Amino acid sequence: MTVRPTARAVGRLLALPALAAALAGCGIRSTEVPTDFGPAPSRVRCALSEPDVAPQSAPGVPVQVFLLCGSSLVAVDRSVRVPEGTADSQRRVLIAQGLLDQLAQTPSSAEKAAGYTTNVRGGMSVQGPTPKDPDDALRLSTPPGELTSSALAQLVCTFSDSAAAEGDGSVILGGPIRDGEPLRRYACTDEVRARPGLKEPPSSEVTGG
Repeated sequence: MTVRPTARAVGRLLALPALAAALAGCGIRSTEVPTDFGPAPSRVRCALSEPDVAPQSAPGVPVQVFLLCGSSLVAVDRSVRVPEGTADSQRRVLIAQGLLDQLAQTPSSAEKAAGYTTNVRGGMSVQGPTPKDPDDALRLSTPPGELTSSALAQLVCTFSDSAAAEGDGSVILGGPIRDGEPLRRYACTDEVRARPGLKEPPSSEVTGG
């Protein structure tokens, strides 16, 4: 016995090739299972609006610290407290410690939303030079060589761009005097700012006081 398809069934069969051709023409490939690629990835802004910056403002000396955002370093505004009448040499060390503390702080909620992070860990301290060191040297409680490339880049670029250094784009850093490692002058370059995780700050050994 021969079963003839109804007119409605024939219509549905004829419509399938047409639908496939329409999908191909639109650049959509048919599939047997539903596909869900999820939401589009969010873009890191690396920029804060004025209301976001305002909560960071506080009484003290205005400074900038370099945080990580995406694959580069970006400066954000901060402030550090320095007592009135502090001698210049001690003032420089207090600013350096304040900058170090700011770098170790967890970024604010607004900064996190904008994509900012930090690789500088808390618990570090900084001291001024020993009698045999250059006057502008800073000694960290953790030797610079033990820091990650990105954390060292944050420190070097932050210090060298502040009153903690001489303002020439570099800073002399060392570890505790007991570690025996020589002081080194580190520079904050465009390459370091652009790729702090891959490009360690260039440095040279400091031999004289």
